[in-house]
Amino acid sequence: MNTGTRIHSPTRRQASKARQTAVAFISGAALLTGAIASAGTATASTGHPAPPCLWAGNAHAPGTTVSAGGWSFTCDTERPDAPRWVRGGPVDGPSTVENTGATRNPTGLFSSGAWQFGTDYTDYCVGSQLIEGREDVYTVVVDAAGMHYWKAAAPVSDWRFESDAEQPGPSWRSVSLCDAGNLL
Repeated sequence: MNTGTRIHSPTRRQASKARQTAVAFISGAALLTGAIASAGTATASTGHPAPPCLWAGNAHAPGTTVSAGGWSFTCDTERPDAPRWVRGGPVDGPSTVENTGATRNPTGLFSSGAWQFGTDYTDYCVGSQLIEGREDVYTVVVDAAGMHYWKAAAPVSDWRFESDAEQPGPSWRSVSLCDAGNLL
């Protein structure tokens, strides 16, 4: 059936012009995307200064290196929203920061990666056995929800106590406070 409508194919000139327009459009879009990405990066790198790392409640600027327990720690802000301490190698000499031990929740006191010797605050149970916190060195970890907590990182023999520093004594807790792995 012929309705009298004729479909015309584009001429070579029209097809060439359409290709040129499409290439120009795609090139322009790529340039615009690159410009937006660059502007976003510049804003992120020049917007706000990275937050400091915390050690025993004291703020330390990004790039600062401190020593604690015979180790060096450097404030790393590779992720500007999450400053953290990166442990380096062993160091001689006294600690340059206060070492309170893992005596309470580290939130607002220590940034991720900081180390402290264990105390009775970090006691825990495995079955009916009491594991004293003083047996380990603890590091601050941050979970997906942003909560800070202490996690065993090394045996306490990896921590060098200052000669005049008070070391944690035996826990006041006993195995009678362990019930199926829970510390009562």
